[in-house]
Amino acid sequence: MSTRLRRWQAECLALAKAHYLLHNDLFVQATPASGKTLLAAEITRWLLEEGHIDFVICFAPTREVVAGIQRTFTVVLNQRFGDTLASVGAAYTYQSMEYHPEDFWTLFTEYRTLTIFDEIHHCAGHDPLLSNTWGQKIIQRIQNAATYTLALSGTPWRSDDLPIALARYSDPEGKLICDYRYDLKNAIKDGVCRSPRITLIDNPLIRLTEENESTASVRAFSSFKQLLSESPVSYEDLLRHDDILNAVLDLGIDRLNQERNSVPNAGGLVVATDIEHAHQIAELLLHKGESYVVVTSQTPKAHQLIDQYRYNSTRWIVAVSMISEGTDIQRLCVCAYLSRIRTELHYRQVLGRVLRKMGDSDDKAWLYVIAEPLLRKYSQRIADDLPEDQAMLQTQKLRLQLEKARSNQICRNEESRSVEHDNQSTLAKSYNENEMLSVEPPLLTLSFSEYYHHHLLTLI
Repeated sequence: MSTRLRRWQAECLALAKAHYLLHNDLFVQATPASGKTLLAAEITRWLLEEGHIDFVICFAPTREVVAGIQRTFTVVLNQRFGDTLASVGAAYTYQSMEYHPEDFWTLFTEYRTLTIFDEIHHCAGHDPLLSNTWGQKIIQRIQNAATYTLALSGTPWRSDDLPIALARYSDPEGKLICDYRYDLKNAIKDGVCRSPRITLIDNPLIRLTEENESTASVRAFSSFKQLLSESPVSYEDLLRHDDILNAVLDLGIDRLNQERNSVPNAGGLVVATDIEHAHQIAELLLHKGESYVVVTSQTPKAHQLIDQYRYNSTRWIVAVSMISEGTDIQRLCVCAYLSRIRTELHYRQVLGRVLRKMGDSDDKAWLYVIAEPLLRKYSQRIADDLPEDQAMLQTQKLRLQLEKARSNQICRNEESRSVEHDNQSTLAKSYNENEMLSVEPPLLTLSFSEYYHHHLLTLI
């Protein structure tokens, strides 16, 4: 069966054919959503047709990615693929490495195998002292046993800075050596990936009320950065505040409405912090009249729900650690990043979920994120990855709205102080429980101006 390859895939396939004549291991870095799985399937098909291998064994970080590998390899190889009789290979999660019986590992010593590692950065391993469990398995069971290996990564580094299994590094610089690299800049230039638009959401007038038994104090902050650095409020507190969630979701909903004018089934992803948080977000979407599905580790038949969402027209999917790297849902083009995880690796992988294109005119992806300092820095780095003349940081200045919001805020604060002076107990009962960031003394209450400051990081 012939498959139409993108330019970079055809180029990498040609390199692999020459590379495997002299070497056993190939390391490929390709930006998320560029089509690494199809490339891997084509390399596998060539090795099988040339009679260089008997079987292919794949490992990936999640069951959802494993399912995607099985679908693609079955089509490209036009053979049985999976844990079925007379199959040419199978895919497994990295977690499963710990539970395979001894006879499984004999496949690598008794047969000629191609072993593929998707998102290999999950596996740390150059020696037993600098390895995680999966990296140790690769070193002990596969590295010197498999006939060929293919390591793939969209974000080839680890948050703990440990070396990646099967990777080579320059000496003394310690830079990762890739046999083939395909970055976001070239993927956008080639029309392979959507161009990301990242909107950083801030608030210019934040008031924090701290109440003790006999006193109350009010402090003002001009940004989330100042609030997080100069108060007891944490980033996760912001993620659970209904006012902020509504601000982020409203922007995402408006954008999804616009995208659906041209792509009727365009979808949005909300990345939540935990299961409770996901259901809090779902409740807000419900009140806004939005259709959605929630998928978490505790959702019955979660992978079936993800597969259904892939092909239906439900507007939003709210996920906790279920839709990250490698998950292929092409209709996703809008994302609200509301995860407490603030590593560049995770942030870029989530962005990759909305970069996958559906057609030639489908060229933009939208990410909405709170302007927390680390996430702001990661966003700017994404801009820096692209040509300087195509990266622009814009501030939308709406002075009239801001002045009106400030005036309304002052009026509300004066009314609040008057009511508090007349009847402190009545005021305490009137607080919205969703706005309480702490029930321990002192009592902290956040209020925001009606106007949220949007920094649009435009990456063309």
